[in-house]
Parts: sequence; C-alpha cells; structure tokens
Amino acid sequence: MTAPPMHELPVTEREFTQRFSATRRGARLARHLAANELHGWGISHGTDLADTALLLIAELAANAVTHGHVPGRDFELRLQLTASLLRIEVSDARAERRPPATLPTTPSPLADSGRGLLLVDALATAWTVLPRDPIGKTIRADLSLMPPVPLSGVGV
Repeated sequence: MTAPPMHELPVTEREFTQRFSATRRGARLARHLAANELHGWGISHGTDLADTALLLIAELAANAVTHGHVPGRDFELRLQLTASLLRIEVSDARAERRPPATLPTTPSPLADSGRGLLLVDALATAWTVLPRDPIGKTIRADLSLMPPVPLSGVGV
C-alpha cells in the first residue's frame, strides 16, 4: 500500500499541549486555558463549536482527575486543529482504569457518576481510548469542522 500524497494528509495548523495537576482545580484551569487558546485560534467564546469543545474538555479532565488520578502524577491536555478537525486528547497515568467497552444506554438515576462518557459519545464526532507511552491512557475525542452532508432524497 502506498502512502497518500502529502496534499491529502491532514495538516495540523495549531497545537496546544499542557500538563495540569490531577485536581479539580487543575481540571478547571485546563478548561479555562483551552477556552483562551481556542478563542485565539478563531473559535470564539459562546459559539456552538467552542461550547461543545469545552464541555468535552471539562468531562475528560474531570474523568482524568476522578478516575485516572495517581498521586504525584499530572494529567495532560492536548488540542490539535486542522482544516477539518478539532482533536481533544486528555491523558492520565491509570492505564488499568479504562472506560467500559460498551456504554450503558442510560445511567442509574441514583448513580453519582456514569454520565460523562455518555456526553462525550453524544457530542464527539468520534472518540477512542489509546495506550499512553510509557504509562497510562489517552482519551481522544474528535469534533468535525465540516458541515454535515445532507442525505439526498430524504424527506423530499
């Protein structure tokens, strides 16, 4: 198999990477710094894209702090912007604490947790869990910047 021509590969136009303390304060700071970074990239505060991205960042950072915390270890936020995609990655040090392979369709109404990844699943164009070298895991959520393609002939 041959590699696609260079003009067909997505080119990262902007990138932001920062480590934060695995605390609620660190998760809040990650969200605030991401909002400023996205605004600087032209994704203005209060737009649907910015609000969706910040909700994903807040949920993934909260999960890293709550479920991925290892004493003395930080979590990392990475944002990448291409012409067609905003990629959000949150990495933590707990490789063994992975999300379930299948998410429940509805969380227990009395449960204290279990809704965050349902939001990620509903809002992200795609998301996955990746191993992190040398230790931990990365949750990657992508947001498409391309408008949806209308289905031809539907509802006509």
